[in-house]
Amino acid sequence: MLHEELRLNPMHDPKPVSPSAPLSLLRDPPRFLFFTGKGGVGKTSLACACALALADAGKRVLLVSTDPASNLDEMLGVALSDRPRAVPGAPGLDALNIDPEAAAEAYRQRVIAQMPDDSSQADRGTVREQLSGACTTEIAAFDEFIGLLAGDAQGYDHVVFDTAPTGHTLRLLSLPKAWTGFLEGNDRGASCLGPHSGLKMQEQRFLAGMQALADGVRTAIVLVTRADAAALREAARTHDELRALGLANQRLVVNAVFRASAADDAVAAALQALGDEALAALPDSLRRLPQDRVPLQPFDMIGLRALRALSDPNAASLPAAAPLASLPADAQPLRVLADELAQQDHGLVMVMGKGGVGKTTIAAALALALAARGKTVHLSTTDPAAHLAATLDGSVPGLQVDRIDPAAETQRYVDKIMASRGRELDDAGRALLLEDLRSPCTEEVAVFHAFSRIVGEARSAFVVLDTAPTGHTLLLMDATGAYHRQMTREFEGSSAARIVTPLMRLQDPQYTRIVLVTLPEVTPVSEAAALQDDLRRARIEPCAWVVNRSLAASGTHDPVLAARLAGEAQQLARVTGGLARRAYVVPWVPRPPVGVAALSKLVDDGTVPVGPGG
Repeated sequence: MLHEELRLNPMHDPKPVSPSAPLSLLRDPPRFLFFTGKGGVGKTSLACACALALADAGKRVLLVSTDPASNLDEMLGVALSDRPRAVPGAPGLDALNIDPEAAAEAYRQRVIAQMPDDSSQADRGTVREQLSGACTTEIAAFDEFIGLLAGDAQGYDHVVFDTAPTGHTLRLLSLPKAWTGFLEGNDRGASCLGPHSGLKMQEQRFLAGMQALADGVRTAIVLVTRADAAALREAARTHDELRALGLANQRLVVNAVFRASAADDAVAAALQALGDEALAALPDSLRRLPQDRVPLQPFDMIGLRALRALSDPNAASLPAAAPLASLPADAQPLRVLADELAQQDHGLVMVMGKGGVGKTTIAAALALALAARGKTVHLSTTDPAAHLAATLDGSVPGLQVDRIDPAAETQRYVDKIMASRGRELDDAGRALLLEDLRSPCTEEVAVFHAFSRIVGEARSAFVVLDTAPTGHTLLLMDATGAYHRQMTREFEGSSAARIVTPLMRLQDPQYTRIVLVTLPEVTPVSEAAALQDDLRRARIEPCAWVVNRSLAASGTHDPVLAARLAGEAQQLARVTGGLARRAYVVPWVPRPPVGVAALSKLVDDGTVPVGPGG
């Protein structure tokens, strides 16, 4: 097993966290705690650590992941499902993953059960098909989430929510308000969820969920960030958006704060300087929040002892320092991959992975490299919390940069439907159609149409797509699969020309190149491996992995950083030993590569392919 209790001193068993633990948010916590923030900042680790602390203090605690790509199982060392399961070694703590697919199937069954007894099998089949898309998956998972707020978590003193990265979470937290507004005075339901969806029956649950979310006595939002300028900017944006939703009871936790302990270690000094600089520029809106700062740990956050040590810095001793690692002698830069991609005149490059691993950086760097090779390139993102413009921070000839803006795409879709389906309707019919398009599900449909449009552009140019963190991307893949099934059924047996769906383009290795980005840490590598498995089940084969921000060969001898190298070496061995067909390693650099010059240098000098096929 990969845990190995994470190289903590095996002779030292950390004490349970008490209410007087260093994390001040544990002193008088409300019933509901939401942990949210940019991908990769440590939301899951802190949610687990706080849930453990509360359980160790004698409370009954339910830990819930709303992330479609949850990794609670690996962190806690127990196989979880969509039902509460006791966590061994943590009396009083139960955990569950909200399973979008299981929730969607249960939702479909409830909707179909509401149909009249004399409904034909064909009618039931039609309704089931209407409930097969991403809209249903989202509303079903949302229904599970809202139920915990509205009374389904009886018997627990606290419910701790480990959420998906910011963009997905803001969508989730806005749904109670969005659906309540849609249902107000609407007796027809939502056609995108089937004619018998029964959404009206859910109105009181949605209202109860809104009230719980907005109640500062019962609910607190914990903004998790790192001492990093981009993460702090996103935390500030999230703070403002949550306040606009009426969620004002917020706290801030700055995770993985690093203090150098070796004065002659240039890497350690540069790393601390970056953090100090970011924290000195902390936005005023965040500075006013109650705040905790958690030090960088010398081990990965897997296993109960490691998680308890996160809340109690005195609970663990440093592991023995590993020998300094080095990258392979035959290392080559990432330009090898860029050169290979540039052998074609067009194609889709999709950059995927867990939040916080550097997908945006790698996507921007590859797009610049293709443009520098004379290609026409469209760089875009499906991430609701897009950072492309800030990362690129400039323009070059031949490179178009934009993002899929959910609000703009929704309006575009509504206008298109009103101009086509609404053309022959009278005023009353147009009003009903427009009311139906007010459904929050419309945004999901609109974003999928925008994604499909961008995928199609790769027929005549290069499209580099920086995707949202894994869970959000998997929901988009579900929508792609549902559309493919719908189209193939409609054209089955037809003499019309062969259709080509977005899924078929993603499955074509000559058209689409999937690049999985990870960090040399247990959780990101495991999540990338799980994403690869999901893609392969859809007959989509990744072409390469990029292991980003490796400290190997940096020359550091700082005790904390040197201790982390042992875990890094294990993860590099996992990736190059069979997970990846081709793997590239991007060394850690003193400053995040922002801007055209820094990103271009990353391609030319900073990346090395290793492993099979390298």
